[in-house]
Amino acid sequence: MKIKNQFTLLLPFFGMVVGLWLTPNLVKAQALEEYLQQATSTNPGLKASYERYQAASERVNQVSLPDPEFQVGVFLRPMERFMGVQTADTRLMQEFPWFGMLRTQKEEAYQMAQVAYFEYMEEKNQLLLQLRSTWQELMLLQGQNQLTQANLEYLKKYEELALLQYSAGSSPTSAPTPFLNPISTQVTVSSTGGSQMTQMGGSNSASSSPTKMTASMPRTTMNAGISGMSSVLQIRLQVKELEARIQQLQSNSELLRIQFNQVLGRPMTAAIQLPETWEQPTLLLEKQEYLDKILQNHPMLSMYASENLALAHQGKMAKLEGKPMIGAGVKYMPFSPRIENGMSMGGYDMVMPMVSLSLPIYRKKIAAKIKEVELLQGATILKQQETQNDLSLSWAAAFRDWEDSKRQLTLYSEQVALIQQQIQLLETSFTTGSVSLQELLQTQQLLLEYQEKQLLAQYQGHQSLARLEALFSTTPLN
Repeated sequence: MKIKNQFTLLLPFFGMVVGLWLTPNLVKAQALEEYLQQATSTNPGLKASYERYQAASERVNQVSLPDPEFQVGVFLRPMERFMGVQTADTRLMQEFPWFGMLRTQKEEAYQMAQVAYFEYMEEKNQLLLQLRSTWQELMLLQGQNQLTQANLEYLKKYEELALLQYSAGSSPTSAPTPFLNPISTQVTVSSTGGSQMTQMGGSNSASSSPTKMTASMPRTTMNAGISGMSSVLQIRLQVKELEARIQQLQSNSELLRIQFNQVLGRPMTAAIQLPETWEQPTLLLEKQEYLDKILQNHPMLSMYASENLALAHQGKMAKLEGKPMIGAGVKYMPFSPRIENGMSMGGYDMVMPMVSLSLPIYRKKIAAKIKEVELLQGATILKQQETQNDLSLSWAAAFRDWEDSKRQLTLYSEQVALIQQQIQLLETSFTTGSVSLQELLQTQQLLLEYQEKQLLAQYQGHQSLARLEALFSTTPLN
């Protein structure tokens, strides 16, 4: 009877775990969107990329006519000529490229600036993907920590029941299995990409990293005939393992928080506000619409298109370099009067218009430039095709993971609901003495297992959605 009364202490914890991941999200994160907006303006690497784009844009303003040439010659000894005594010789010459060269140069500079812009956009998308991924990993670690904490509380309460049995001198014939989650979850933390999760029977993802934490919630069945005190010691051993897991989860979370703050360009100890639970992820478009938009608007495809246009203008420039440059100028010769037979002769300054024409007779280098541009254009087209294939594959993989997470989430939600109903029936039967504590605790353990699987399925869904958003993003330049 004492044991039944003591068991009533467990009932509030049953309810806590049952509702742990099913409660609605009442905290709208500072929101992740706010952190994303902050990152676009504070991240040092992204700011550097934007500066490179601005620098490339200034090339358009650098296109102009060649500087005029001004020459001055002064005679150390005046030279007597028919027109008088010449003391100096000056000329001013301006060369003009062939018709259309300046316009072509400006177009080429503009397209190269667009290349830098789309590189900035892709770097921005990858930065936001990294931030979203780290955020989701923090949410996952937070959820695993909450589940482990709840499991730990159950073990401590079960320890009280085992001590009560031991003190009463009634050693259990079949000791109940404590609430330990058997799911093996590997958390890999890297300095560049955060952590990746791998689970048995759940989502599929893996990554190798220098630092790893493998957290496995062991399940130990106490054999029949073990004394009550032995059961207590075994529970305490498992409590220590859970406490160690909590410490490891907290350590991994701290590393991810540092990484998150570094991306934001903030002090590494700055606080990060996380919601209590995940919001339900949703798609904005249909599956095929995503692919169409990706192939139409992805920054890397746009970058190759601009690069190809720039190369086309470079080819045109190479051909125009084979045309002569025209020069126009004026020559000015000052004269002073010349004394001849006591009479002043001449002394009139002379102005002479001039025209020049370059002779591009070395055609081999012109042909080599044109050939170089043609080869680069071919390479760019092939890279664009390869990128299209890679993007299509990434789209397919992201949607596969998304649909897989939806199926798993539906399955685990149904299983959780069924187990909750079973627990309600078992609680009623336990009060009448028709169901053992072991059976009730084992059922509650099963509930915890599926709640963690539910958590991992949520993580997979959010990660796949983040990858789709990175592919689909067409955010305009700030």
